[in-house]
Amino acid sequence: MKSNKTALVTGASSGVGFEFAKILANDGYDLVIVSQNSEKLDQARSDIANEYDVNVVAIVKDLSKDNSAEEVFQIVNNQGMTINTLINNAGFGDHGRFNETNWGKENNMIHLNIIALTRLTKLFLPKMIESKDGKIVNVASTAAFQAGPFMSVYYATKAFVLHFSEAIANELKGSGVTVTALCPGGTKSGFQDASNVNGIRLIRNGKLATPKEVAEYGYQSMLKGKSVAIHGFKNKVMAFLVRLAPRKVSTDMAGKLMEKQ
Repeated sequence: MKSNKTALVTGASSGVGFEFAKILANDGYDLVIVSQNSEKLDQARSDIANEYDVNVVAIVKDLSKDNSAEEVFQIVNNQGMTINTLINNAGFGDHGRFNETNWGKENNMIHLNIIALTRLTKLFLPKMIESKDGKIVNVASTAAFQAGPFMSVYYATKAFVLHFSEAIANELKGSGVTVTALCPGGTKSGFQDASNVNGIRLIRNGKLATPKEVAEYGYQSMLKGKSVAIHGFKNKVMAFLVRLAPRKVSTDMAGKLMEKQ
């Protein structure tokens, strides 16, 4: 059954974003899907449109670039679409000692993980408030709960996403709009290759969730209006323990998990 609603999903060509898009389509949402990978995005659009009775608009855009969020917003407005649900999923990391990592990649990471996410939220939120109906999911990470040696910038960007999301969720109480910070742990996706983390202890020794599992949990948490949604019992426990441990201890622990062998 058509919901007469439209969702925008970033990073929707694969992984958690693609699974989110399919779940939304299954619930009758029309979609705007965004990714910089034109070939994968077109395939995703085709797969979803063929399987579900919904309209799917694909926007090829690199959200790590200046003004990209505004350009997406303008395209949506030009097509007369109203976004009721925003899934800020796009993001990536990088592994290595900060003094040795590439600034260009980190600059793009900060722009994508923080600036694009914040700007898209800023642009689409007012109309949601006006209509007293809207849902936003900002994909953070269990990395948001402590500092992360060898992925220092990535962990810091996800801490921003978590704290930003919690703050505006509180501001929006009673408005009809909810904001959910989704915090998955390790997930089987293209993130490992893009972020150069294959071989670290956390990936080698841990059981990784599937993108579908994370997206389904995130979607149900969104419907319940949760402000923070940590996927997986073990991850919930770890996030709680990190808050109790001295910061130096939690940072040391994170550093050991991030080391490559």
